[in-house]
Amino acid sequence: MHAQVELLGRCAALTAEAMPKLAKPGSLDTYWVQINELENQADQVYRRLLSWLFSGEVDTLTVLKLKEVVDQLESAADAFEHVADVIHTIAVKES
Repeated sequence: MHAQVELLGRCAALTAEAMPKLAKPGSLDTYWVQINELENQADQVYRRLLSWLFSGEVDTLTVLKLKEVVDQLESAADAFEHVADVIHTIAVKES
């Protein structure tokens, strides 16, 4: 889960850095690419976490607790990609 949280932190930093650049949307191309790459990495981490959770190494109660956390982290990564898509749409309309 540490890897997933680290990826989310990187997404947050990139998004915060991109916001002032909305005035010049042409400078945001790398932002969309980087967020997409980070979200793809988050998807891979999510699948590995699910694989580990259901491998039989973890007791059932812990699986139930951690599954909810893992799902919420994945939702957060998806939300960053959605934000990047909205910013991209705004940038296209403003250009």
